[in-house]
Amino acid sequence: MRDDGVNLGGGQVQHQGGAGLGERGQLFTERQAGFGLLQEGVTPRRFAAVPFLVFAAPFIIMRNTLLGVQIERRRFEFVMMATVIAGFWSMMSGTFFLMTLRAAGLLA
Repeated sequence: MRDDGVNLGGGQVQHQGGAGLGERGQLFTERQAGFGLLQEGVTPRRFAAVPFLVFAAPFIIMRNTLLGVQIERRRFEFVMMATVIAGFWSMMSGTFFLMTLRAAGLLA
């Protein structure tokens, strides 16, 4: 049995969820979500940031890339590579999420 639907569905789930998660994280904390969350010392907040960053990372990567294009005049190749990385990350984390739901019996 092929799981092509899981891979495509995983990308869609993560694309929708990651962007929403990134935006809501910014709304509730009143600061931009970023990888700097991991540099706050050894606190419970730092450990809680890991799952958040796993799913919000594609959103953060694309936001930083697009801001870099406007501010730093980054080249097309850099933007293309960031887009590929963010897309792959999004698809893999969404696939992991769907596989976890399937293993838990919450998804048929």
